[in-house]
Amino acid sequence: MQPMARGFWIDTDAGSDDVVALLMALRHSDAEVLGISVVSGNVPLPQGMRNTLYTVELCGEQAAVFAGAERPLMRRPVDAAFFHGRDGLGDRHYPPPAGQAARGHAVEALLSACRRHPGLTLVTLGPLTNVAQALLREPRMARNVGRCVIMGGAACTVGNVTPAAEYNMWVDPEAARIVFFSGLPIEMVGWELCRGEANLSEAEMEEIRALDTPLAHFALDCNEVAIRANRRQSGDIGLALPDPVAMSLALNPALGLRRSRHYVQVETQSELTRGMTVVDQLGVVSDERNRAAWEELLEGGPNAEVHWRLDIPGFKKLLKDSLQ
Repeated sequence: MQPMARGFWIDTDAGSDDVVALLMALRHSDAEVLGISVVSGNVPLPQGMRNTLYTVELCGEQAAVFAGAERPLMRRPVDAAFFHGRDGLGDRHYPPPAGQAARGHAVEALLSACRRHPGLTLVTLGPLTNVAQALLREPRMARNVGRCVIMGGAACTVGNVTPAAEYNMWVDPEAARIVFFSGLPIEMVGWELCRGEANLSEAEMEEIRALDTPLAHFALDCNEVAIRANRRQSGDIGLALPDPVAMSLALNPALGLRRSRHYVQVETQSELTRGMTVVDQLGVVSDERNRAAWEELLEGGPNAEVHWRLDIPGFKKLLKDSLQ
């Protein structure tokens, strides 16, 4: 008798690394994608819907795709065309999908899924606007989520859109703050985990190309703009895949070689550090000797598991297996 697949809900802004993460989940034998919600971020919402529907069809799947927030909670939208191309998929001019968006708003669909499938795994790959709106409408949603794996933030390291902040957190820091203090069982996967040796090298991309499958070609082709942007932005040579890294940890928690629980605050006031994920790595905020000095900033105790180290060969094998 086959074991029941784990239920996944994926929230995405449908850039070129997002769609690779989507196909990893859609192709995984132990994951049932209950639904996909799309949020404005890397691309405007209509383009994000198009990219997501196209990816689902390319995988030969039937997952429902719901349109969500068109803009951040309190700020103007800022896309990432500089990194992913104007269409989010490397400006490859993929044909329009045949499928249509599912009926209803993404926020209500997410809430309904959490009620019907308590214990589901929520994976977020973009700004947290949809999830924050769901929590504002129904705070008890947090109790029905088994794991909440967030690709976002930068734990005690530099950002990728400002010196202090990672893009998903920076775009909608107010939403991120709501989510981090909601009681969700958060696992934070910062963008730094996709850097260095976690980049796909030229040789590794050639190995993927040699698979000669539609998914393998798609995963590389749609990221051609991102490969060049990655080198300009951070000096890394190769293909960085932050969302697939997060998805790999959602699909196989054993790929997280080191993680620990911490107090994480999200900066919303300063334009210099807007969206910064301030991780209390050493526990100084919760130390009783320091508590009085931090009292006004505290919003409870440790609120997130922070991933610090990735099994890089394991991640790359999981990725490659999904493209076979």
